[in-house]
Amino acid sequence: MSRVLVVEDEALVRMVALEIVEEAGFQALEAADADEALDTLERTGAVEILFTDVRMPGSMDGLKLVSMVRRRWPFTKIIVASGHGGSEEAEAAGADRFLRKPFAAQALICTLQEMGTTT
Repeated sequence: MSRVLVVEDEALVRMVALEIVEEAGFQALEAADADEALDTLERTGAVEILFTDVRMPGSMDGLKLVSMVRRRWPFTKIIVASGHGGSEEAEAAGADRFLRKPFAAQALICTLQEMGTTT
């Protein structure tokens, strides 16, 4: 089962995203900010898919996280979600896909299924 790390500072949004990821058949991990996400990746090893917000508290935003993950874990597929900014910034940082917030649950499910395997 592919693992998806959900990085989102808003607890309610993170909880909903985790439910969507699990309903799509993936194992979900969570982090409230980029620093916690890096700690999780260091502890558990690379995940198949990183799903991150852009604007978060902490030492770096989601785009910096994307750049770091792309360098350290180059085979991790990356989805960026944001209500601010656009896909160009996300792609320049190294994201594979961009979802504009608010996004439909089905949009995230389809994106996850296109990018990973649930088996």
